[in-house]
Amino acid sequence: MSQVRKIIHIDMDAFFAAVEQRDFPQYRNKPLIVGGKPDSRGVVSTCSYEARRYGVHSAMPSSHAFRLCPQAIFVTPRFDAYQEASHAIRKIFAQYTALFEPLSLDEAYLDVSDISLCKGSATLMAQEIKAKIKQKTQLTASAGVSYNKFLAKIASDMDKPDGLYLITPEQGAEFAANLAVQKFHGIGQATYKKMQALGIETGRDLQEYSLPLLRQHFGKAGEYYYNICRGIDLRPVNSHRVSQSIGVENTFPEDIQELDEIIFQLRQLLTQALERLTEKNLTARTLTVKIKYHNFVQITRSRTVSCSLLTASEEVLVSLLLSLLKNTEVGKRKVRLLGVSLSSLEKASLSVCYRQLDLFDE
Repeated sequence: MSQVRKIIHIDMDAFFAAVEQRDFPQYRNKPLIVGGKPDSRGVVSTCSYEARRYGVHSAMPSSHAFRLCPQAIFVTPRFDAYQEASHAIRKIFAQYTALFEPLSLDEAYLDVSDISLCKGSATLMAQEIKAKIKQKTQLTASAGVSYNKFLAKIASDMDKPDGLYLITPEQGAEFAANLAVQKFHGIGQATYKKMQALGIETGRDLQEYSLPLLRQHFGKAGEYYYNICRGIDLRPVNSHRVSQSIGVENTFPEDIQELDEIIFQLRQLLTQALERLTEKNLTARTLTVKIKYHNFVQITRSRTVSCSLLTASEEVLVSLLLSLLKNTEVGKRKVRLLGVSLSSLEKASLSVCYRQLDLFDE
């Protein structure tokens, strides 16, 4: 492999909203919000750049988005359409390298270190990929090019939408030093507040802290922070990365309380999660139920079993859900949100146990 890696990060621009504006001309050039309705407890999944000018952003409550931009058009997500577009985009990636790592439907890392296309230029490859995505899907993508994943991802954010930004090995360390830690991917709001309290605002401030001191303050993540503020990130692009978990959840328009209704809703969510599992050719042995009561108190309950949940009968799955609800206040207190997630994942081809699932195997 080349001594210096060449990594491209492709990030689709306002992906869900862009698909909607492509498919429905009446939405174009208008503030569009994909997600929950404004009179619901839903949240914004994605919004168009026209809506972002009003301060609307992903994960914001839809009701708040409506207050910021009452003229916005709210639409329900159409995941089939987004998956279709994502599949077409991944086919384009495969024309350049087998070593690409999708992070979600709308972004991926590509390792083109040893690719001779475009005279071996990662920047030229990124230009071509962007052009092919536009030609094939009528959607725009932004690309970041650098020598590691951290800087490539940062670069893809630098010139959105429809951008292309390069951070060379010579620029990397200085670029990371001058970057506000809030811009560092992997540093969330809670970590940022902790860093702020320590006087850390930029990568250069972070460099002032020794590795032992960062480990003391941030645990295992300390080593990651120590490296990235110096422009170092050795994580490989992993084309065989298996999801850690698959989950679905639902916030109800009105609180629910009846046990039968809660079981019905959980079973619906579990069916959706198992369908996603099948699509990814995975199996799971751990089932987790998430419950948020009317007063926002949230609990989770998990159970790991000996065989794939895909092989379990309807009766067994309902019994498993009931066992997870024991020692909770479900049926006594109102519930505003339910979620189901599946973990302990592995490729379906690796799963060799097909006997009836035993609830009491741990």
